[in-house]
Amino acid sequence: MQLGKSNKGTNMSGNRVVVTGLGLITPVGLNLEENWTSIINGRSGIRRIEHFDVSDLSCQIAGLVTDFDASQYIEKKEIKRIDPFIQFALAASSQAMEDAGLTITDENAHRVAVVVGSGMGGLQTFELGKEILHDKGPSRISPFHLPSTIANLATGRIAIRYGAKGPNFCIVTACSAGTHSIGHGYRLIRHGYADAVISGGTEACVTRLSLAGFCAMRALTKQNDPPEEACRPFDKDRDGFIMGEGAGVLILEEYKAARKRGAPIYGEIIGYGESGDAYHIAAPSPDGEGALLCMNLTLRDAGLDPSQIEYINAHGTSTPYNDYIETLAIKALFKDHARRLAISSTKSMTGHLIGATGAVEAIYTLMALKTGIIPPTINYQKPDPECDLDYVPNQAREQAIEIAMSNSFGFGGTNSALIFKKC
Repeated sequence: MQLGKSNKGTNMSGNRVVVTGLGLITPVGLNLEENWTSIINGRSGIRRIEHFDVSDLSCQIAGLVTDFDASQYIEKKEIKRIDPFIQFALAASSQAMEDAGLTITDENAHRVAVVVGSGMGGLQTFELGKEILHDKGPSRISPFHLPSTIANLATGRIAIRYGAKGPNFCIVTACSAGTHSIGHGYRLIRHGYADAVISGGTEACVTRLSLAGFCAMRALTKQNDPPEEACRPFDKDRDGFIMGEGAGVLILEEYKAARKRGAPIYGEIIGYGESGDAYHIAAPSPDGEGALLCMNLTLRDAGLDPSQIEYINAHGTSTPYNDYIETLAIKALFKDHARRLAISSTKSMTGHLIGATGAVEAIYTLMALKTGIIPPTINYQKPDPECDLDYVPNQAREQAIEIAMSNSFGFGGTNSALIFKKC
């Protein structure tokens, strides 16, 4: 596949798209500042699950959001009517909108879109409803049950809250949902269908049923003690991923409009790509073809040569197969430059936030560009000869970078990637 090239690394075939607001609710913090402080200091948010019985499960830990007060963002009478995945989305979008200083009016409402992905939607509400139905019968099911479980109700409630009347949809692509959502938000602005997009991902699926399901697939770690050392991407002793929860929301805007109103700019989105493995429901293609194609298309969209990428926030799940395949794909695409890349997996600290993970990691990638600090991959102790690149082990690195990529690869062989440029 022939790649386009550009010295500036800016695709000029449509509107330029910048990020003007960020919001985060994750296991390592309840806002952007808390998150970034934790990430660059290598602090893990993975802990033992205590809100349901895990004694008979092989994995007993998760990346859990703690001390979250939904009443800061939602009226108290509404909280019980809204699944946590929607609560997290509303909280993160509130932070991002305030950060961006974006005001939606009657004049611009139809030009503001909402695209927020989720892998599983309101799983906590769904499981609770099933228990109520079994124990107390259908008359006790809440009329708010379905609106709390449907995945697109996070986007719906965000749009209702702010009066955003542009395109409104939810992308459900497992671990790629957050990245796909940002990518499609980028395309809406780039091709003139919107001037601003509230985009990202949200998830709150750490439940007994989902944990049991992932354990049955043998996808999760069995290294439960100590929890904060269990997620070890690219390390020789990695044995499975760790579930997480939270939300990441970004405000995307057309560049000229953002500059005109004096909005803060964290960086510019200059490339987006997506592909499918067409191989297996859970495992990546063994030759890394899908990941390679996805990253290649993202570079082509940005008009870049591979040598212009300086940092990759890897999908890096801490599973034996995924980390090897991602490394293989990076080597195949970047060739000699692969060994000059800084690569890190922030999942080593947050766990895998499923549908939210791509959005959260996109924010960390933007912060690396803005601050000149590359996040570490913590718990990297034993090098794997098959994963032999620079994974920024254990300590954050001060390094000024201009262009970075963020990867997301999901169940069903769905792949997505973004390229950001310092602006």
